[in-house]
Amino acid sequence: MVVYEPTLDAPEFFGSEVTHDLEAFKAGCDVIVANRWSDELADVADKVYTRDLFKRD
Repeated sequence: MVVYEPTLDAPEFFGSEVTHDLEAFKAGCDVIVANRWSDELADVADKVYTRDLFKRD
């Protein structure tokens, strides 16, 4: 599992690798679980799962 979090200043989060490079994150993941929808994920929408069904919060 890889965690994308640009503001986290640690190499790991609960034993999972942390990355700050969104493009590398999107390219390296088969499935992306997101708390909220972001337009930055539009190009990989087919592999994004989110609870934000209406893309507003």
